[in-house]
Amino acid sequence: MPPQPRSDTVAERLRLKSGELTAAERKLMAALFDNYPMAGLVSITEFARVADVSTPSVLRLAKKIGFAGFPSFQEQLRAELSAQLQNPIAKHDRWSADAPDTHILNRFASAAMENLSGSLKLVDHRDFDATVALLADRKRKLHIGGGRITHPLAAYLSTHLQMARPGVSLIPAVHSHWPLYLLDIGKQDVLIFFDIRRYDARMLDFAASARERGAKVVLITDQWISPVARLAVHTLPLRIEAPSSWDSNIVPLFVAESLVAATVNASWRDTEARIQELEALSDTGRRGR
Repeated sequence: MPPQPRSDTVAERLRLKSGELTAAERKLMAALFDNYPMAGLVSITEFARVADVSTPSVLRLAKKIGFAGFPSFQEQLRAELSAQLQNPIAKHDRWSADAPDTHILNRFASAAMENLSGSLKLVDHRDFDATVALLADRKRKLHIGGGRITHPLAAYLSTHLQMARPGVSLIPAVHSHWPLYLLDIGKQDVLIFFDIRRYDARMLDFAASARERGAKVVLITDQWISPVARLAVHTLPLRIEAPSSWDSNIVPLFVAESLVAATVNASWRDTEARIQELEALSDTGRRGR
């Protein structure tokens, strides 16, 4: 069963503290309420950018309303979102109320929710936790790639992990560039591949070569399981069917964001220091313009 949100939601905490918030913190509250709770589930840097405030302002707001840090703030938002997905009344409130059940908005919403529910039953939490341990190990370099449809997911995961820790590279979509990236994969590195149907045989070849070089392979795939699974130390199978000519990337994106959140939480002090240094460098760049 998914974690249940506390009765005092993030929104309620913010409203109770609204009289004590600084101008920057009020801007963050407005940005969150513009798309609640999804606006708060992006990276800390992106959340600050959207509100046009500094990253430390986000940390101060999270602590002011009773959270230990940004990861616990996001954990509560995810619990609230999970509760919304589990509640049939809330589901209908979030859908197109005036449209019939057969409308594409409602059919796609139903498929997305069923995919998420089914995926949470498919994924072994021990594989997820072990994957997070690999991603959080800063002694390991991370190499992230995807196929024709899933490469944007790989780019998304890579961008967020790069902000959280060093040693992260995105394998390009152009296959002719792959040998050069394979050359840089070493012993104890981690290769994370998104591979859903129709599977790319070149990804299987790349994963095999990476494993021969000593890398550990992690696979994010669909319920039919990519052939890369036989080379992977951990596999996360997800449901992706939708009422569309294309499979849905909603659940793989959910898992990517969950991996980022868990990885950040596993090494928060180092990540916090990195984010603050990044913010300082960004401020220097802005002053130099």
